[in-house]
Amino acid sequence: MRKDASLNGNIVEDKAHSLSPSSSSQLGVRVRDIRKRRKWTQGELGKRTGLAVSTISKIENGQLSPTFETLMRLAEGLSLDIPDLLEREALPPALTRLSVTRRGHGEVHEMPHYNYRLLCSDLANKQMNPLIAELKAHSKKEFGPLFSHPGEELFLVLKGKVELHTEHYTTRYMGEGDCAYFDSTMGHACISVGEEDAVLFWVSTLRDTKVDWG
Repeated sequence: MRKDASLNGNIVEDKAHSLSPSSSSQLGVRVRDIRKRRKWTQGELGKRTGLAVSTISKIENGQLSPTFETLMRLAEGLSLDIPDLLEREALPPALTRLSVTRRGHGEVHEMPHYNYRLLCSDLANKQMNPLIAELKAHSKKEFGPLFSHPGEELFLVLKGKVELHTEHYTTRYMGEGDCAYFDSTMGHACISVGEEDAVLFWVSTLRDTKVDWG
């Protein structure tokens, strides 16, 4: 996930990796409703998310398409996972949980470099976010700066060929059936190789994951 520029310690929105206008409009209504139900000001939400108040105001009014990193910051500040944040109404958690997403189903969100199909988004308060990602960028120049964000992630190549670029390792070239697991705080980018858009099964954790390796 790409780090946005900051102003006085607050994240300022970068449109290069943002949601489509229709998705951002629905998100704005959702964020405003949740914030008001919790009796928070935009300033309080800004402190919890690290976002500028002006950015929150524009998101709530559908004037700004948030990046995926901003979605993660909003979700973490609201103690929700990203699918819950994108849903109009979060379902109450059950004592035990099961969710099935049928082939071809799942809510789709379009971004400049990825198309995301959210899987099992009816479950609230998940520890990880599963999705299908279509990689639309075909060069590092087209993708732009590497992303980074808290947590860990794993992906499996379902279709096509992929270049995995990371901050601390050499480029990995991957094909169908290949899998990668890495620390999300390290800058990273997945890029399609050739004319075909690659498709990945992708799982990421929402919050920072701390593991005691003994």
